[in-house]
Amino acid sequence: MLEKKSALIIGGGVAGIQASLDLADRGFQVYLVEESPSIGGKMARLDKTFPTMDCSICILAPKMVECFRHPNIKLLVYSELKEVKGSAGNFTATILRKPKYVDETKCNACGECAKSCPVQVPSEFNAAFETRKAIYMPFPQAVPSVYAVDEKSCLGLSPLICGKCIEACEPKAIIPQQKPEEIELKVGAIVVATGFEEFNPSSMAEYGYGTYDNVITALEFERLICASGPLGGHLKRPSDLKEPHSIAFIQCVGSRSLKFGNPYCSAVCCMFATKEAVLIKEHHPEAEVYVLYNELKAFGKGFNEFVMRARNEWGVDYIRGRPSEIRENPTTKSLKIKYEDTFQRQVKFLEVDMAVLCSALIPSSKNRVLAEILGIETDEYGFFKVRDPLLAPVDTALDGVFVCGYSQSPKDIPEAVSQASGAAARAAETIVLTSR
Repeated sequence: MLEKKSALIIGGGVAGIQASLDLADRGFQVYLVEESPSIGGKMARLDKTFPTMDCSICILAPKMVECFRHPNIKLLVYSELKEVKGSAGNFTATILRKPKYVDETKCNACGECAKSCPVQVPSEFNAAFETRKAIYMPFPQAVPSVYAVDEKSCLGLSPLICGKCIEACEPKAIIPQQKPEEIELKVGAIVVATGFEEFNPSSMAEYGYGTYDNVITALEFERLICASGPLGGHLKRPSDLKEPHSIAFIQCVGSRSLKFGNPYCSAVCCMFATKEAVLIKEHHPEAEVYVLYNELKAFGKGFNEFVMRARNEWGVDYIRGRPSEIRENPTTKSLKIKYEDTFQRQVKFLEVDMAVLCSALIPSSKNRVLAEILGIETDEYGFFKVRDPLLAPVDTALDGVFVCGYSQSPKDIPEAVSQASGAAARAAETIVLTSR
C-alpha cells in the first residue's frame, strides 16, 4: 500500500491540467509529466476559442498557474516516461528528467541570458515565423517561468564554447554541467493525456505547402493573427507582409482520406476555420473570406448558430467544393485555387491572396511507444483504445491506467476537459479502492 495516495498524469495540455487539478483538489499527490519546458499544450498557441470567441490564454493561464502553485501537484516538465512496473494501486514509474541546464530555484526569468545569446533558431511555438535563442522560454506565459537551454542549438556546453549566457546571468542560475536524471515514483493510477499533432500537408504537392509562402496551416495562421504572435495581431501574409484582401480556408486536408491514413473526421476543423474566418473579419471587415468544405460538422452546443452568424453577420462565404490544386502567380504571389463546385457539378477557379489548410489533427507520434511502455493498446490510427466507448470511455485494458482528451479520440476543448475530469474520477476511485 502506498504511503501517500498519488497519481501520475502524462501530458501537460489542458486535459492533463484539468485531470491534475481534479485529483489534487481531492487530496491526492499528483505528478504531472510534460515533455516540453512548459505546460499548456496546443491551447496555449490559440488566439480565441469557439464558439464564444473568448481569449484562449485568458482561460488557460489561470489553470496553468493554479497547477504550478497547488501544494499537491509536482510539475515534471522537460521529462518523459521511460518505464512502468506493477499494477493498479501500486505502479512504479521511472521518469527521465532531461537537463534544462538552468537551476529552476535561481532563475528569475529576467531574460538577460537570451539577450546575450548569439544563436537564433526558428521558434516552434510561433510556427517558425520568428526566431528564438538557444536559451529560451517557450512563450511569455510559460509555466514554470524558467529559461531552458536547447542543447541542439547551443554552440557547446561540454566543453563550454560560448558562455555568454553564463556571464549575463546575475543569479548564477545556468549550470552547463547538469546531467539527465532518472527518478522513480510510486503511484496508484495513471492518466494519459498526450493530445494531438497537426498533419504535415507537404506530402500533398497539389496544395503547394512548403513551396508557396502564402499557403499555411491553420495552427500557423493562429500564431499569425494572435495578438501575442510575431505580428502583434496584425494580419499580414508571409510572402511580403502585405495585408491580404482575400483568404480561403480549405477543409479536410489529409483527413477523411485513406491515402494518408486518416479516414476519420478531426471533429474541430470546420469550427476553427469558422473562428479564424470571423477573426479576419473582425480585423478587416472588407476582406473576402471563403471556406471550401466537403461537409460542415457543427454538432456541438452553439456550433451551428456560430456558423450562421459567420455567414449572415460577418459575410463569410461557405462554398461546398473540393479543391484539386493551388497554383501561385510568381509575380504577385497570389494564389489560384481550382476546385469542383459539388452543388453545381462544375469546375471553378478562385483567386485569393492567401490559403489556409485545415490539416488533419492526428494522435501524438509517441502514443505507440507510450502504449508499449504502459502495456495498453492503440488503434490503427494511433489513438489509445478504451474498453468500451460508451460504458468505459476512459478505461484502458490495463486496470489503473486511464486516457482522456484527443489521445483517446478527436474532440474539442470542452469535451477534452470533461473527459479529463471523468478520467480523474476513475483514477481517484482506483486509488481509494486499492489502498484499503
